[in-house]
Amino acid sequence: MCNEAARRTALGLIREDFNQVGIELTFPEGLPNLAATDSIRITDPAAIVRCHAGAHGLVQRRWSWAGAASGKGAGKPVYNYRSEGRAFGNTASGGRAAGGGATGGRCLIPLDGFYEFTAAAPPAKRKDKWLFTLPGVAGAERALFCVAGLWRGGADLGKGVTGEAFTMLTCEPGPDIAPYHSRQVVIMPRERWADWLDGVVPAAELIAPTPAGTLRVLRVL
Repeated sequence: MCNEAARRTALGLIREDFNQVGIELTFPEGLPNLAATDSIRITDPAAIVRCHAGAHGLVQRRWSWAGAASGKGAGKPVYNYRSEGRAFGNTASGGRAAGGGATGGRCLIPLDGFYEFTAAAPPAKRKDKWLFTLPGVAGAERALFCVAGLWRGGADLGKGVTGEAFTMLTCEPGPDIAPYHSRQVVIMPRERWADWLDGVVPAAELIAPTPAGTLRVLRVL
């Protein structure tokens, strides 16, 4: 599962990419300080875009909330979430159509890379680390993409702390990822970003593995 990601793309370019598909980003908590980074890890804050108070707002939230107190994986961080057989929408009080204060729902996580790990051949003990990106455009090393996710308000963050947090959705792997992992994060096509955020189109119509040749793979460790 994806437990580390990267985002070098500057805030202005993220805003421009969303504008190109007809989404005007707002910044309800002010312009965030999005330093370029090759390592966003579980529990780190990261940028997400969501429908909130009738607009598409970009905020920073923690990646993962605490799992259920009992059962399989009790207490472990929920940083990936299986998409199969589930309907994901925005809460009744949230979303673009309803307006008002949402308490959870769909979001997009703007990234330009994510990592998977595979067992290294003996005698090496460390796992091989692989970086997945979209081919760069117009001279850029990487292209921006968005992972489909969910966010929760009042999420259990552990140790008696609550707050807002997000998780990344996963599905069956496409051909580019299958040699490295049995699952992949859901990369939402650019032309469907608004459909995902607004919560009107059923999730099953939007979630799918990436087609062959979509991703570039680079061994980094």
